[in-house]
Amino acid sequence: MADSLNDTHDSHQARWNRFLENCQHAAGNAQAIWPSGRLTRINGLVMEASGLKLPLGSTCRIYPTSGAPVEAEVVGFAGEKLYLMPSDEVFGLAPGARVVPFDAPNPPPQVDQPGHMKRRAIDRAKQVPVGDEVLGRVLDGVGRPLDAKGPLRASQARPLQSRPINPMSRAAIEQPLDVGIRAINSLLTVGRGQRMGLFAGSGVGKSVLLGMMARYTEAEVIVVGLIGERGREVKEFIEHILGEEGMRRAVVVAAPADTGPLMRLQGAAYATTIAEHFRDQGRHVLLIMDSLTRYAMAQREIALAIGEPPATRGYPPSVFARLPQLVERAGNGQDGGGSITAFYTVLAEGDDQQDPIADSARAILDGHIVLTRTLADAGHYPAIDIEQSISRAMVNLIENSQLEHIRRFKVLFSRYQRSRDLIAVGAYAPGSDPVLDQSIAMYPRMEAFLQQKLNEKSDFPSSVAHLAGLFN
Repeated sequence: MADSLNDTHDSHQARWNRFLENCQHAAGNAQAIWPSGRLTRINGLVMEASGLKLPLGSTCRIYPTSGAPVEAEVVGFAGEKLYLMPSDEVFGLAPGARVVPFDAPNPPPQVDQPGHMKRRAIDRAKQVPVGDEVLGRVLDGVGRPLDAKGPLRASQARPLQSRPINPMSRAAIEQPLDVGIRAINSLLTVGRGQRMGLFAGSGVGKSVLLGMMARYTEAEVIVVGLIGERGREVKEFIEHILGEEGMRRAVVVAAPADTGPLMRLQGAAYATTIAEHFRDQGRHVLLIMDSLTRYAMAQREIALAIGEPPATRGYPPSVFARLPQLVERAGNGQDGGGSITAFYTVLAEGDDQQDPIADSARAILDGHIVLTRTLADAGHYPAIDIEQSISRAMVNLIENSQLEHIRRFKVLFSRYQRSRDLIAVGAYAPGSDPVLDQSIAMYPRMEAFLQQKLNEKSDFPSSVAHLAGLFN
């Protein structure tokens, strides 16, 4: 009798153990449930999705009936509807296409698919590749290679957007930066960590000046963002302006004009993210972005597409909120750390310096360099208008002697420009104005001082010495 009870107990125990093993096996092979939604509408540049709740700025995938998924970013919402902006072409998408978060598997699992997938708590903001592996490469707005050097195998990734730096923790701008351009080094001295605007119309030598800075500037890393420019100019800038020497320590992020507005926004943000990565490593970075105006135009396209009302000259208010958010990411890091010295080009439509984007950029940058068509048409390169240009950090970077030479140079140069017509027609009698007489005598040397050849480098000490020599 006792043996029979023991056998029954052992049988129940064995069945119970098998049951627990089956439960453990089932739990180990359980399929994670990923949230998903459906595409309900495509209206111009904006897509609408329902059934999915994601925070603003999140990235998701939209799966067509056939072909590769389309990546999109959440740019707004209204009630239960999400507004999505695609970063790829949307051909092939149909009503009811499945929308899933970017961190879901690719392709997303179905209920009847076997496999093991643990759900993770992931920041759904887009992550982009950074690190030393990006140097010497040409990438698009999300880190995909555009050159013929094979896939990018970056060891690190960072969020596309970053938190702003506490202004009280930033290091002050105290060290001059040698950009290799005589007129800038001597008369518009730029500090390491300064953010400057390059204001110019089309065809006045803006890209050539940027290429000279990229080759001659004392920086450990150069990040070039070509945003909204012609595709032809991207290759020309890399091969003919930047050159092999400049490309060795540089990375180019290109989002040409034929890409979507979201890709252009992401291109500018990605170039800044790469610069932030190297700055956080303690390196000194030169960030060149061409152009800030195309970035603003991309944001205008998105804002108008989701229904934001236009304000100043068709630009919605979000455009003027986005500009300082991008610019403030550059600059110095903490004391003893790295820096980002940034040059942003601003296109003046019709050479109008009061364009709303130009006017807004002037207020948020640490100075501006103005290129004029009049000088470019006269063969004066670089076509820098010294009278309209200013570096706000210069006073704290230079000696008093250099500051006095700059003041004298501008006084004489400006006096000649105001009297140019009188001098040209012979209406001025020499000896009437001693200052004007001096400016007439010195003008040929001042004009030659402001000009510089493409392959000529003028370092900071020689530029300052040359300026002082004009008055000796």
